[in-house]
Formats: sequence, C-alpha cells, structure tokens
Amino acid sequence: MQPVIDANVFIVDDDPSVRDALAWLLRSRRLPSRQFASASAFQALLQDGSLPEQPACLLLDVRMPGMSGLELFDWLVERALHQTLPVLFLTGHADVPTAVEAVKRGAFDFCEKPFSDNALVDRIEQALAASQSVLAGRKDSTRLKSFIDELTDRERDVMKLVVEGLPNKLIADNLDISVRTVEVHRARVFDKMQVKSAVELSNALRKL
Repeated sequence: MQPVIDANVFIVDDDPSVRDALAWLLRSRRLPSRQFASASAFQALLQDGSLPEQPACLLLDVRMPGMSGLELFDWLVERALHQTLPVLFLTGHADVPTAVEAVKRGAFDFCEKPFSDNALVDRIEQALAASQSVLAGRKDSTRLKSFIDELTDRERDVMKLVVEGLPNKLIADNLDISVRTVEVHRARVFDKMQVKSAVELSNALRKL
C-alpha cells in the first residue's frame, strides 16, 4: 500500500515511554505524529477546531487517568468524527474484550500490547487510507451540491427524469415542453454537473 501523503497520526497515551516509542516507529516510516498525554488534552484540540482537514488516525489507549480512551471514543462517535479520524485502540490483554466491543461500535481496530511494529504500521496506513477516502467522498459531495445549486428549477426537473431513464420525448410530454427545449436543458444539466452522459450523471448523484 502506498503511504498516504500529508497525513497525521495522533497518539493518546498516558505513558510517555509508549508515546515516544510509537512516535519513533512512525518517524522511521515517514509518518508524522502528535502526542497527547491524556484523552481530555486531545479532546480540547478538537473542541478548538484545530484538527487539520487531512487524512488522520488516532492511536488511543483504553485505560488512562481521568477521561478514558473509551469515553473519548464515545464522544467522537456522537459527533461522527471517528469516520474521518479512524481509531485504533492500544490495549493490554485484559482490555481485549472491551476493544472488540468498541470495534463493533465503529472503532477501526485494536492492537494488543506488545504489538508487532510491522502489523501496527500496516493498520495505521490502512486507517489513513480510510480517512482519506471519507474526506475525498465528502469533498465530492460538497462539490456536487454546489453544482446542483447552480441548476434552475426546470433543469432540476429535467435532470430528475433523465436519471429515471426517460427519453427526451417522454420528458417533453411529462413537462409539457418541446423536445428541443428538453435537449437544451439536458445539455445545460450535463455541462453544469460536469458529466458527459446520463449514466455518469446517475453515478455522480449516488454519491450524495
């Protein structure tokens, strides 16, 4: 798997030796990271709106003083942040059942301590790729919505019927307009939506 460019790995663990070891491992694989000694410190970063709009993932210890990793995960899930910020739990053997349950609720995975460096980095790269995919999908959705906002009401009517598979003659009959007018609106819809065919238009709208 090709590494995700311009990504970030956040490490949240109360043990400085674990944080430093993980940061060293990531540097050796050319993956930048940021360290946090507590779940509340990382939560404060998100509340300040400081999370960059780039692929990222979170290495999160299950048990920590104060806010636990599970409590932070629940907070992320409530805000759907775990979709763009996949969470990999770092667990001791006793925490494995808890981590498995968190995966069922949307965590990306868990890694049991002590973990294999190669296996952990592989999962981190997969989490970053998942984050990149979600961010790209959201960007596409925003772009498509902006295109739709540029359509006139009539163009939207024509687009709906085009997507339903109706030929120009039936669209004209449905809207009580001429076939030539349908052709003009259809061409404008394709131009504004930046597509070349009805199939491409349908596929684009499925992303919304």
